[in-house]
Amino acid sequence: MNLDKLNKILEGEPRYRADQVKRAVFFDLIENWDEATTLPKVLREKLNAECPLEIEAEIFVSKGDPTRKAVITLADGVKIETVLMSYASKKDDDDTARNTVCVSSQAGCSLGCNFCATGQNGFIRNLTNGEIVSQVLFFARLLKKTEERVSGVVFMGMGEPFLNYEEVMRAVKILMDQKGLAIGARHISVSTIGIPEKIEKFSNEGIQVNLALSLHAPNDEVRTDLAPINAKYGLKKVLRAVDDYLAKTKRKVMLEYIMIDGVNDSDFMAKELIQLIRLNIKKERQYLCFVNLIAYNQTGDFQSSSREQISKFKKILEDGGIQVTERFRFGRGIKGACGQLVGGRSKRKRI
Repeated sequence: MNLDKLNKILEGEPRYRADQVKRAVFFDLIENWDEATTLPKVLREKLNAECPLEIEAEIFVSKGDPTRKAVITLADGVKIETVLMSYASKKDDDDTARNTVCVSSQAGCSLGCNFCATGQNGFIRNLTNGEIVSQVLFFARLLKKTEERVSGVVFMGMGEPFLNYEEVMRAVKILMDQKGLAIGARHISVSTIGIPEKIEKFSNEGIQVNLALSLHAPNDEVRTDLAPINAKYGLKKVLRAVDDYLAKTKRKVMLEYIMIDGVNDSDFMAKELIQLIRLNIKKERQYLCFVNLIAYNQTGDFQSSSREQISKFKKILEDGGIQVTERFRFGRGIKGACGQLVGGRSKRKRI
């Protein structure tokens, strides 16, 4: 969906038309402008011709969990991936499902991280705010059929969000709009490999959107092997920016740590990680950091750490006073790691 074109079409219309359109698209979740009966027929015809609402996608369903992945084909033929992760609320008084959409911010990625399928596929282009929002709309329409809604969004799909900063922030504000999808800021997370100047900029946005850092290693040597951009910035510089963010916003930061067998999962590296946090995050702010351990979804030569080693790594961190969570592994049956389907379309089948 081209939101810029949509706004241009509405320029000559009365002001209230914009609210009618916003409600139709983001609240009523229409899939064709003919459904927007509050709009004049002539305008509906113009919108159908110049700004269609159809989202071309192929859905893949994961065996064993409720994860659904979509490969969306954009107007220029470029393909991107988005994932819907559904799970029950943990609150005792709430048996509703939580539905989080993982969105892509770029088609491909220029960073070339060795553990990431997207990075191995190369970079194509940045996505527009409309192309980002369309990923959420696609699943919002799907969930509407079962009277459910999107409850959260994470920018953890294809691409580095902070290398497409302006469009990502525009998309975030659209997602938060109370007259639109009305997704709470605290239910939106942006994950970055660590671009210090953009972390600083993000800290000045004045919104309560969550920040996550793709850490994945306790030292520069291992991290540079996994994520070559670390050679430019380095852990000290990145974590200094995180510490400044914590000081300014007083908001928690998630340190994502993919567990890769024989690469970053040793007992020694767990102890290194404790020291890394203690040395680079001021003591009075360390309570705002927590490590999220993620079992690796295989995309190449790497293998996930064993269940036993992940538990051991977690205990060492906990014993060292570090807050730790563990992410449930979603989407293994559909090649759930970002970029796996787009990067190998000829070898995949719907399951």
